[in-house]
Amino acid sequence: MTGNSDTVGVIRVIKTEAEYRAALSAIESLIDLDPSPGTDEANRLELLTLLVEDYESRIVPTTLPDPIEAIRFRMEQQNLKQADLVPHIGSRSKVSEVLSGKRPLTLSMIRRLHRGLGIPAKVLLQDRPESDQDLEDNGIQWGRFPLREMISREWLVGPYGKVRDNAEDVLRSFFRSAGMLSPAAVVFRKTHHVRSPRKMDPYALAAWTARVVNQALRAPLNPPYVPGSVDLAFMRDVARLSWAEQGPVLACQFLSKHGITVVIEPHLTHTHLDGAAILLDVGRPVIGLTIRHDRLDNFWFCLMHELAHISLHLTESRSNEPSQFFDNLDPGGMKDSRESDADRQADEALIPEAEWTESPASVLRTREAVEHLATKLRIHPAIVAGRMRYRGGSYRVLGDMIGQGTVRSLFPHVPWDKVA
Repeated sequence: MTGNSDTVGVIRVIKTEAEYRAALSAIESLIDLDPSPGTDEANRLELLTLLVEDYESRIVPTTLPDPIEAIRFRMEQQNLKQADLVPHIGSRSKVSEVLSGKRPLTLSMIRRLHRGLGIPAKVLLQDRPESDQDLEDNGIQWGRFPLREMISREWLVGPYGKVRDNAEDVLRSFFRSAGMLSPAAVVFRKTHHVRSPRKMDPYALAAWTARVVNQALRAPLNPPYVPGSVDLAFMRDVARLSWAEQGPVLACQFLSKHGITVVIEPHLTHTHLDGAAILLDVGRPVIGLTIRHDRLDNFWFCLMHELAHISLHLTESRSNEPSQFFDNLDPGGMKDSRESDADRQADEALIPEAEWTESPASVLRTREAVEHLATKLRIHPAIVAGRMRYRGGSYRVLGDMIGQGTVRSLFPHVPWDKVA
């Protein structure tokens, strides 16, 4: 239920001790409900807290202890250690952050501390700051994240019911592991660019992005990326690695040695994602590939397309440019000039247009034409076959030459069996 002025308007200024006690009782009941921001209950709780604080400042002579001091006092009383607060606050790191004043108490924490340790709610609620992060995240609908799928892939740990009931705390921790303090900044991010013929679920896309960034941050440190180093010649060097049987793996290793991390992470349901180019705050480019279509021709074009974004668009100097590009490369997707430029450079890196026009492959749809051009350019025949199918507008020819079903097996560390 959405908050409105009619429902909270019946609350009046507290003038008597009886009204004060009734307000405290109402506050404790509302805390038990753990209301979502913006609901009638949340608005009522906020207003009652302000009225109680106003009454206490006028009538009650005693000064309430600081919330953190109250928690520490109760720990001393009951001989508790920080580990004993985990059930009430959420994790060892959160306990440490709360006790050091680096993390504000959330309503769910206040409810558990009130119930578990008997600390008065009015003490825990006083002067509860609403940080910029809280304000940004007020619009988040935590239940919209694909929790079951994230648990299935072991991104989140625990039974679904427990994760669902603690979704906010669990997801904040998940995003924090990727250096993202505010999930809302990822879900509602305006500095990213999406190309897709279908609508992508922003919550699933945000979760996938956080996972890719987390994996990139865990990857071994490499030589730093040199801005401007990815050009057409560089991309052609990468394309020639396709000639090898382990070409996709070699390409990932080659890029790693040049400061570009490639993360293979299958797409989540309702994203239909093929790849992404992401520039981390540290100026480190990351390419995420889903291998949604398990084909060699598709892998190489996706990789080249994201490299083209790094080459053309992901530059620190252009602050007005998106720092993230998400691509569903199926036909019909929105294509602005940046996408057209990335497609063009990817095509040129794989098969130069001059070579294509002069080759029999541009007019003949035969195995011999495929192998002739592939041998000349020292690239995998699947790339040529894929170009012939796309340019000819026929996907029924040369189906046995595009490397169908051969890419995912090159990355056995990815849990393909858990992909929906």
